[in-house]
Amino acid sequence: MNLLSRITIDIEICHGKPCVRGMRWPVEVILDMLGAGKTEEETLEDHPELEREDMLACLQFASKTVAGKSSPLAA
Repeated sequence: MNLLSRITIDIEICHGKPCVRGMRWPVEVILDMLGAGKTEEETLEDHPELEREDMLACLQFASKTVAGKSSPLAA
């Protein structure tokens, strides 16, 4: 499964920011939680609508973005 397929961009959702599966969960919010020290388990427990693969997709999206990929979702 291509994890990046879990990241969607829709101008009608969160002003077009990359989000998880069309939900109002921007990639940046997931990354902020992880960066603040919240564990994957804590995040999933607090937000049962998210799945482990969503978090992995956010990390993969961030990795490809900082690596200079012009459109990580096309990869």
